[in-house]
Amino acid sequence: MVLPILKYGQPVLRKKGARIERVTPGISRLIADMFETMQEARGVGLAAQQVGYALQLTVLDVREVIDRPSTLQLDGQPADVNSFMPLVLINPEIKPLSAKVTGPEGCLSFPEMYADISRPESISVSALDERGKPKAFQCGGLLAKAIQHELDHLNGILFIDRMSAEDKLKLKPQLVALRAATQVALAHKNG
Repeated sequence: MVLPILKYGQPVLRKKGARIERVTPGISRLIADMFETMQEARGVGLAAQQVGYALQLTVLDVREVIDRPSTLQLDGQPADVNSFMPLVLINPEIKPLSAKVTGPEGCLSFPEMYADISRPESISVSALDERGKPKAFQCGGLLAKAIQHELDHLNGILFIDRMSAEDKLKLKPQLVALRAATQVALAHKNG
């Protein structure tokens, strides 16, 4: 089922997600719905907060993106990124493996807004998969950037928090309008 993607101004976007202790049928259903929602929105990543759940859960799929390559290493060996997708990360933790690089980033909770964000080029990741089994790998390029973006969501951090003051100022009219529209929608829903 395609879920509504919450926009900037929704309080749950600022909530740190709770750890998932076990994969229940409800979590499995949420994972399936999140993939469907992400694909419908043509995104490469989606965090549980973006569909209204403050949980340590994100889904990713970078197969469609060919202009921004990703790298992957499993057990220290290069691996095919596409065969590793789609990807579910539960309770993910990362460690930077390289210096930061700056590149364009967008977010499904901020439609049509983009800014250059600096993040480590490559990272190591440990998490649980959709069956609750441990998973560990190293990645770079778009996949590393997307995982870091989604991990921020899981901790209540939004990409506007990582923007330069100059970029945030340029986007201010759009941000104010989006937040106001979200507040109106929330008032109607709760009123």
